[in-house]
Amino acid sequence: MKILIVISLLAALVFLYGLAENRLMLITRHESFGGNIKIVQISDLHRKKFGKGNKRLAERVRRENPDLIFITGDITSRQCTKFSATDAFLSGIKDTAPIYMIFGNHEKDLEGEILKDFLSVLERNGVKILKNTYETVNIKGRELKIYGLDEPYTVYKKDGHYRNLDVIDEKNMEQMLGKCPEGENLLLAHNPLFADKYAEWGADYTFSGHVHGGLVRLFGIAVLSPERKFFPKYSKGIYSFGGKKVLVSGGLGKMRLFNPPEIVVYEL
Repeated sequence: MKILIVISLLAALVFLYGLAENRLMLITRHESFGGNIKIVQISDLHRKKFGKGNKRLAERVRRENPDLIFITGDITSRQCTKFSATDAFLSGIKDTAPIYMIFGNHEKDLEGEILKDFLSVLERNGVKILKNTYETVNIKGRELKIYGLDEPYTVYKKDGHYRNLDVIDEKNMEQMLGKCPEGENLLLAHNPLFADKYAEWGADYTFSGHVHGGLVRLFGIAVLSPERKFFPKYSKGIYSFGGKKVLVSGGLGKMRLFNPPEIVVYEL
């Protein structure tokens, strides 16, 4: 009987913590590489709201006063048909810094008039969408090329299933983006599961999301990826490949446990 009571109390505590973590917590993770360019990364917001119109999230972004804002996919969900919350959030940060965005797997599922409505929200808030393209920016005396990778949908889901998914290798990278040029190159790539290939292509810093930190983290270990795979290799944090960095956000949306929603601030 005592064991059952203890188990019930622990379950209740975990449940209450999960509610607080998902509804109240918003963590800003700072990562410094000793540089002078500040980038705020927003990833995998989905339908989550931090205050009305995501006011609390917008305030947190503005407070950082970044030079660039990167949205690495899934700022909405495939089930969404109205984008007023997305519009309000982007409106709240559009005057803070240039915003660059790539599509995640959920944006790839939007179609027809719904997709048009979503694109109009991005356009009127000055969001620059990168689909296997790049833009060159000059900030504080440094020239950066910002690439956006538009992966094929089959790396996420294929024939309605999560098995036998396609993969990305260095050859695919060159087919989609061309050869990596000299200079400082930043890459936005939603799916981090090909982190080593992004580094092999030549990106100095790659910004990813998608895995939501593994949804549940136990002792700092990611448990599950959106592809229903256990213990995904690249889930949250910084991964190094011969001097190249892959920077993975745990994201903001979806239910999660021991894995608070986060925005990430990088000083490059």
